[in-house]
Amino acid sequence: METVLLYILGVLIVVVGLALSIGLHEIGHLLPAKLFGVKVTQYMIGFGPTVWSRRKGETEYGVKAIPLGGYIAMIGMFPPAKKGGRVQASSTGFFNQLVQEGEPEKKPSAMATMVDDARQSSADTIGEGEEHRAFYRLPVFKRVIIMLGGPTMNLLIAVVLFAVLLMGFGTAQASTSVGSVSECVLPATSTRQTCEPTDEKAPGAAAGLQPGDRLVSMNGTPIDSWDQSTEIIRESPGIPLATVVERNGTQQTLTITPKLTERYVSDADGEIEEDAAGEPRTQEVGFVGIGPAGELVPQPATAVLPAVGENIGAVVHMIANLPQRMIDIANAAFGPGERDANGPISVVGVGRVAGEIASIDAIPVNSKIASMLGLLASLNVALFVFNLVPLMPLDGGHVAGALWEGLRRQIAKLFRRPDPGPVDTAKLMPLTFAVVVVLGAMSLLLIYADIVKPINIFG
Repeated sequence: METVLLYILGVLIVVVGLALSIGLHEIGHLLPAKLFGVKVTQYMIGFGPTVWSRRKGETEYGVKAIPLGGYIAMIGMFPPAKKGGRVQASSTGFFNQLVQEGEPEKKPSAMATMVDDARQSSADTIGEGEEHRAFYRLPVFKRVIIMLGGPTMNLLIAVVLFAVLLMGFGTAQASTSVGSVSECVLPATSTRQTCEPTDEKAPGAAAGLQPGDRLVSMNGTPIDSWDQSTEIIRESPGIPLATVVERNGTQQTLTITPKLTERYVSDADGEIEEDAAGEPRTQEVGFVGIGPAGELVPQPATAVLPAVGENIGAVVHMIANLPQRMIDIANAAFGPGERDANGPISVVGVGRVAGEIASIDAIPVNSKIASMLGLLASLNVALFVFNLVPLMPLDGGHVAGALWEGLRRQIAKLFRRPDPGPVDTAKLMPLTFAVVVVLGAMSLLLIYADIVKPINIFG
């Protein structure tokens, strides 16, 4: 029962953290919009039916039933039609911008009819004399600031969370304590992964090493890092090593004789090197059969921004390869394929990972907290990068439209041409609709895959 409660707690932590991240994202839009005088009619976290709301001034603040996003509704998101018309209310949300301009001269299509109805409905919410508060009337730089406010907020959240994670908790590194002791010696190329009674006992186990022992010295050399002990062992096959360990607060001296055995050759990044034929390289070195226990080592402030940058790069790479990744996920979800542990996951998958972390007894509490912070930090990085994709209804699409308008006006000014006026981004709404459909389909596929074939981060 306790495990189930901890699992639920882990899921709730991520849900609340995600909701706060979304709420702060929309505040990133809300504050500059109000500062620049744009009328904001709604600030909502979630989609669907309203669960709770309260009006303060001209803005309604509330929470909706489906916590998968959020939006602020601003009047005049798009300019009026060139043939006349009023500004219309729109929003920063995915599902609140499916409008485009109808053509009265022609028989309207079903899409055009829906668009005209949506525009008229939005226009009816705008009071007389408020046209000057429309979003599209702002200078380009102010519109860019408003639309970048949301992603920037996610970036700031990620920086703060990574700072707490790295400086307060630290990163997992190998300590000088023994975490595991092998029972036998198996060469790197062995097809077996388990020991048999006839196998020779590993030197570490034969010498009496136990998990939890802290290495103090080897042959008189103080041990300050696990790599230091590994180097001594690898270079000392057949040589008895007087090893001082600390066990339960007292020091003991054990004699360990490394055995010459075959091990894989790894590069500086820990990847196994290959020879000219593409086969893994091996070499014979001293082997004891012990592994390090991990510990969290606090990092300096200078490590925060590089960590954020590395995370951003990983998300950019994932988005750049998203079509192939979605194909792989579909193959895994509907076939025998395996999920990529580093591939995209849905909110359901994130919640499942959080629940597993919270419910595993073997993980210390501080490590659980650090893992939760890491999940939320990575989620905010993903929100930051994803919202910068230059496609509407994402924030990056509005930024691209504003920048294109600014470029057109500068070119017109340079060649002394008339001001071309605002870019009618409403004409992109058919593409916006297609983007929403694609995003919805990808979300459903990810959710399905996370249910039927979830990623197992613990192997």
